[in-house]
Amino acid sequence: MPSPTPISLPLAGRGENIAARWLLPFCVGVGAYLICFFNGDGLLQDSDSFWQIKVGQWIIAHRAVPYSDIYSLLHQGESWISNAWLSQVLYAVSYAQFGWAGPVVLASFAIGTTFAILVFLLDKHCEPAHSVLLAMLAFVLCFNHLLARPHVLALPVMAAWIGALMSAADRRTSPSFFWLPLMTLWASLHGGFALGLALIAPVALEAVWTAAPEQRVALAARWALFALGALIACCCTPYGWNTLIAASRILALGQLLSVIAEWMPQNFSSINPFEASLLGLLALGYYSGIVLSIPRILLLLLLVFMALTHIRNIEAYALVTPLVLAQPFATRKQATDSVKRWAGEFCSLPFISGLTRAVIAGCVSASTLTYADHHEFVFAKRQTPVAALDLLEKRGTKRIFNSYAFGGYMIARDMPPFIDGRAELYGEKLVMTYFNAVEGRRMDNLLTMLDEYDMEATLLAADSPAGLLMDHAPGWTRLYADDTAVIHVRSGPSSPPMPPRPAKPS
Repeated sequence: MPSPTPISLPLAGRGENIAARWLLPFCVGVGAYLICFFNGDGLLQDSDSFWQIKVGQWIIAHRAVPYSDIYSLLHQGESWISNAWLSQVLYAVSYAQFGWAGPVVLASFAIGTTFAILVFLLDKHCEPAHSVLLAMLAFVLCFNHLLARPHVLALPVMAAWIGALMSAADRRTSPSFFWLPLMTLWASLHGGFALGLALIAPVALEAVWTAAPEQRVALAARWALFALGALIACCCTPYGWNTLIAASRILALGQLLSVIAEWMPQNFSSINPFEASLLGLLALGYYSGIVLSIPRILLLLLLVFMALTHIRNIEAYALVTPLVLAQPFATRKQATDSVKRWAGEFCSLPFISGLTRAVIAGCVSASTLTYADHHEFVFAKRQTPVAALDLLEKRGTKRIFNSYAFGGYMIARDMPPFIDGRAELYGEKLVMTYFNAVEGRRMDNLLTMLDEYDMEATLLAADSPAGLLMDHAPGWTRLYADDTAVIHVRSGPSSPPMPPRPAKPS
């Protein structure tokens, strides 16, 4: 049986003017932006940012998108397409203009916009304090995966798209075709657009389930047309239908997804924000006695399952779960406090809300320019083996067996890596063999791989198991080591003597 149509009453301090409704989301977005911007070095923690910018520079220089690999050591010329070409161009442009401050500002702006949209969507159902609290919790959940990478630029599109779907379901109707260009934009920014396609079906089920019986067939047909339109829209990119193929290759990596950090399942060996949120959801459900429709329950379980399976799905869980639960938890009380009512009406005046946003925007712009001018954003040292690569480049070494985290930096230095973050290019077999060799603590596997691919040198993380094993590998000698990386080269008359490892500062 469909649930009765809820009766919505206006909340305290809320005017009907759309400008006033954006004031609170704007302030929340500014707060999220400032936190990320002033923690800008924290956004520069993944070496994939290097090759993303490098691909963007290539696209700008050639006025085309790549269809084959041009960076790796083993796969140059093989078929490969970039499912984040627009993000890569945006990052490349910002980097060319402002150095690392450019990607930091760009990523921070996208994050701030995302949480402004989230609060705006929640504000239709929740008291302002509740909307802000939910946004803060979502921000904490996402924080560790907020990096200067393409998925961050796609977050505002994801929030707006899912908000449009849930708003239509809450109204027992279908989304407007006006929203379809969002799917085209999402498909150009990041391969995560597949999630947007996948969520259409469960949200449509919620809309049809709660609609009047005589309206269900027509409503289901409208949702089906919208889904077809979304499928077509995501292919309106330079790659056409190949956009879908590229997204599917990531999901087809099988066992490999369990060894790449962001694709690993959740680890509950110690308390973390995600575990706390699950416990909080259980407690809230028991305490409030909230009743969800079967489709909403299924959608919520899907989000939890995705987040449990892969760490990178935390953003979807954090941003979509509040929207799924917002209407059932909606506050329907109408406040009578005259002071609050007067304050709400005052703040709803377009002049006041517009002036407030203008002042805040001016202050944020000034602080951004000032801080960026006096602070040099630095990429994570553990992923940038500068001195080690300088030495290998000076020696003219070409075939380098590198740590996974160093691949992006090597591409930025125009030194073809053995492996980098493009797992879909290398394939499940090669990458699994690689991880078994460098993390399996078996020297024979490692040496077999080095011989098979005729490696001249290894460039490994200083504290990695493979880096330590190579100190005892027959036919190899250590050439260089620091706190970031260690280099080993094949032994021979031309190899210089091994220098002592630098002592760590006391």
